[in-house]
Amino acid sequence: MGKPKFKIATTSLAGCFGCHMSFLDMDERLAGLLEQVELDRSPFTDIKHCGPCDIGLIEGGVCNAENVHVLREFRANCKILVAVGACAINGGVPAMRNYFDLQDCLEEVYLRGTNVTHPRIPDDPELPLLLDKVYPVSEIVAIDYFLPGCPPSADAFLQLLQPLLAGQQPDIASTRLHYD
Repeated sequence: MGKPKFKIATTSLAGCFGCHMSFLDMDERLAGLLEQVELDRSPFTDIKHCGPCDIGLIEGGVCNAENVHVLREFRANCKILVAVGACAINGGVPAMRNYFDLQDCLEEVYLRGTNVTHPRIPDDPELPLLLDKVYPVSEIVAIDYFLPGCPPSADAFLQLLQPLLAGQQPDIASTRLHYD
């Protein structure tokens, strides 16, 4: 029997999914990584809940009650939690709504928006409750590492993951990080 694989979980909260796409940009290096890791909850596996994991990668800011629940589930189940990308670290583009009152935003979109035919703000109980603003993940749970970028490059993901998988502290080269 071979060496046990590390378990990694990923999720995308309020964001564009660009960090996950950048992760896939590892191309053939992804095959080598998958020899060492097993994916738990992730859009790649369609597993809906995070089980016990070694590393959790969080993309996106926190904009609703469901995001808070998912983030807390990750923190409870992941030994190491990483905020990935600008949206997770500082709210990114989704946090642009923080400059406006939430009720004003909802009214603009659902009541006064262009081409609105049946003005009504959705109130279905199945919809997650929106928070007053979009929060960086570190304002909700403790984060162990930050991987900046919009999105971080595939090389930056590897610079973070390879040392962690070897039981070492990552030392991400500043030349590979982008704070755009």
